[in-house]
Amino acid sequence: MRKIVLALLFIASHATLLAQSPKVVISDKDGWHKIGETRVDFKREIDKIPIVGARRFAALKIKVTDAPINLESFDVVFDDDTKKNFPVGTEFKVPGETKVVEFGGEKNVKRVDFKYKTVAGDDKAHVELWGYKTNK
Repeated sequence: MRKIVLALLFIASHATLLAQSPKVVISDKDGWHKIGETRVDFKREIDKIPIVGARRFAALKIKVTDAPINLESFDVVFDDDTKKNFPVGTEFKVPGETKVVEFGGEKNVKRVDFKYKTVAGDDKAHVELWGYKTNK
């Protein structure tokens, strides 16, 4: 019985990780890069996108497609495990995007955690994470 419970927990945790899709960022060119995406299922109301590869960014923005969401806030987690919270509190119509948030120079970003509320409807929102490189 214990093995079955552990197996189910393992499967559930990996299914959650598969919902987020980090892009492996291989370019260090200046400009905007799509660095991750997720399909918001309105069950958890919290999603995390890990950043893989060349993860130094000076700014981030979030784009929403397919269905509206009410984005409460997002936390940017840096390599040293410090977090910076960005309150949003906006319902995004489709398509929509946040304002650009700047870090005051390039920093290594480990992941971004989203907190959102469900908006009426059956469609799942597609959320994209974009990072800006300045190489400064």
